[in-house]
Amino acid sequence: MQNETTLKFIDPHIHMTSRTTDDYEAMRKAGIVAIIEPAFWLGQPRTEVGSFKDYFSSLVGWERFRSKQFGIKHYCTIGLNSKEANNERLAEEVMNLLPRYVMKEGVVAIGEIGYDDQTKAEDKYFRLQIELAKEAKLPIMVHTPHRDKKRGTTRSMDVLEEMNANPKMCVIDHNNEETVKEVLDRGYWAAFTIYPHTKMGNERMVEILKQYGPERIIVDSSADWGISDPLAVPKTASLMLQRGIPLAHIQKVCYQNALDAYGQSGQMNENDWIDSKGVDAGELYEGNSVLRGQRPDASENLTIQ
Repeated sequence: MQNETTLKFIDPHIHMTSRTTDDYEAMRKAGIVAIIEPAFWLGQPRTEVGSFKDYFSSLVGWERFRSKQFGIKHYCTIGLNSKEANNERLAEEVMNLLPRYVMKEGVVAIGEIGYDDQTKAEDKYFRLQIELAKEAKLPIMVHTPHRDKKRGTTRSMDVLEEMNANPKMCVIDHNNEETVKEVLDRGYWAAFTIYPHTKMGNERMVEILKQYGPERIIVDSSADWGISDPLAVPKTASLMLQRGIPLAHIQKVCYQNALDAYGQSGQMNENDWIDSKGVDAGELYEGNSVLRGQRPDASENLTIQ
């Protein structure tokens, strides 16, 4: 095996709204060329539909621009998260809002949707959004619950099958050792969130890859406003290489599988970043600048040994 190599990465689940420009610079240096930012809960309940409208607009607008200014291609998913589905008055208004956004440029899936406490309301809006995804011909990003995960993951797939969703169009996220076999056996994409102290550590991820191989497995960071790491994907790739995982397998789980899964949207193409013209430090969005005339330090990629 070669002693070192430079890899390119996609982080297909990262909440950049909660991250800083320093994170963007570090991600670009580490070789991350594209990201997907799912719509999610912001840490406290939203109380008006207008806050969802502004948030969705930022995902397809400002955050997309901010990422571009650091040389990273930004995509997003749009959906009503499971936590806030329990406020049914507001959820109904959000469902009326979603069709305005799901066909916007850069939207690669409906998500992240699914279960939190596995309530009747969560089930109702999960089903409604599965139907919306089918109508829009978009993939689905499924959030599996943090509590009672195995039952919630099985239930999520049961509902998808009841709704005649194509497993090849569905990414089941936040997997662990309890759920991965069933997810793969049933034909779904299995994504893993690499958190420093919870969910799935990169040591455990290496062992899963050794056991199951790289087919339909996706590595992401889900980095948000909590203790999380926006470099989780390249760091996990580095550990995989050190532990003897073949380079081709690392390329699949840290890049190609995400591209194949979300590329089904018709919105995500490798040429989007390969053919990039670079960063225009003077470019503005609604009169605002991210770089203020400066250039991001994105000249080097992380060397994995």
